Amino acid sequence: MTKSQRNEFDLLVEDIINNHNFKELDNETHHGISRYGHSYRVAEGVYKITKKLHFNYQEATRAALLHDFYFNYQLEENGDVKNLVEHPKMALLNASKYYELSDLQKNMISSHMFPLSKEFPKYKESICMTIVDKVVAIYEQQRYKVGMKLGVYLLFLFNMITLQK
Repeated sequence: MTKSQRNEFDLLVEDIINNHNFKELDNETHHGISRYGHSYRVAEGVYKITKKLHFNYQEATRAALLHDFYFNYQLEENGDVKNLVEHPKMALLNASKYYELSDLQKNMISSHMFPLSKEFPKYKESICMTIVDKVVAIYEQQRYKVGMKLGVYLLFLFNMITLQK
């Protein structure tokens, strides 16, 4: 991002990233990093693409940042698979508590797990975010989760070797 794009991005999301409850997402693990970090990365990607394509990048960027605004305790009775489908509803509920959302933003948040969820992306910005979220999630899974698992295995092997001595 250029310096002016970074400044514009920061201004678009400043109130969200300064929200105390949203900041708490930094303590929620998601794809091997924090949910805050994941959401921020998705928002940056959506900002760049929607601005370049002359979409409604202001609303899209804000919705992208809010797309996973939920906490693990809110869905703890669900299993992992059900969470994939249910968390957009919880994110929309949480985002709606703090921000007035347009129909575009509501659809972006509620449909970002399409095709796993039944909510269809109605807007080009929604489709864009759904794709960006999937790409970012795959990147994070490969970069962080695989690395974490490898680290755990190496630590286990190291402990096994040192215990046998």
